[in-house]
Amino acid sequence: MALRLTDSDLKQFDEEGWLFFPGVFSGDEVALLNEEAHKIFASDREEVFREKDGKTARTAFAAQNFNEAYRRLGRHPRLLGPVMQLLDGPVYMHQFKINAKAAFNGDVWQWHQDYGTWKRDDDMPEPRAMNIALFLDDVTEFNGALMFIPRSHKKGTLKAGHDLKTTSYPLWTIDEDTITQLVADGGIVSPKGKAGGVIMFHSNLVHGSPSNMSPFDRTIVYLSLCHVDNHIRRFQRAEWIAHRDFTPLEPLADHCLAELVEARRAAAE
Repeated sequence: MALRLTDSDLKQFDEEGWLFFPGVFSGDEVALLNEEAHKIFASDREEVFREKDGKTARTAFAAQNFNEAYRRLGRHPRLLGPVMQLLDGPVYMHQFKINAKAAFNGDVWQWHQDYGTWKRDDDMPEPRAMNIALFLDDVTEFNGALMFIPRSHKKGTLKAGHDLKTTSYPLWTIDEDTITQLVADGGIVSPKGKAGGVIMFHSNLVHGSPSNMSPFDRTIVYLSLCHVDNHIRRFQRAEWIAHRDFTPLEPLADHCLAELVEARRAAAE
């Protein structure tokens, strides 16, 4: 199915800073990606960050560079198309990650803006970049759903502190007083839904997620796509965290993942 943003979608994104679409990917497509994600989490690769326990996967970077299913997802038209529409032009992959948020052990992601990190760490000139994400598990109120502060993207890039202690992953985080004021102005929303849903949000939208105390995994794949004219200028982070190939991405055919599902099914028979 194509994912083309309507005038109503564009208006909501401009005003609220986020969009959610249920059922964008099929059960078979999601099952393939989920299976591959857990293989990656179990692997001994430098791209896989662990939680503070040193065992539980927290996030896996750059899977599109070493896994065929994720290579195809990273060029999938259902994800590239709406971002190219919003950013009004060709995009490259700034970052690609699979966030695990494992049952019982998935830790918090503090309140932050993605562009704040991309500007401070990578010298990305403008917030002409954004995340589009695919739910690989059902996302509920129990397993660490994302929380957004609507309209916070209208505030620009906010002051942030570099938190090196709260979790295993360093993050530029926003202080509690600022969050309190933003929530007073915009409230909090937490889009939830079945595996296969897609969420997209402005790179300056303030967001975070609580720890996962439930027995249910919450795995989400994030494509951080940037307009090619807005590529990063600083290369201090590892290339597999902040990519340096600014070649415009060419979308594959819509059936590219379904084709891989069928090929693997045929090989198993």
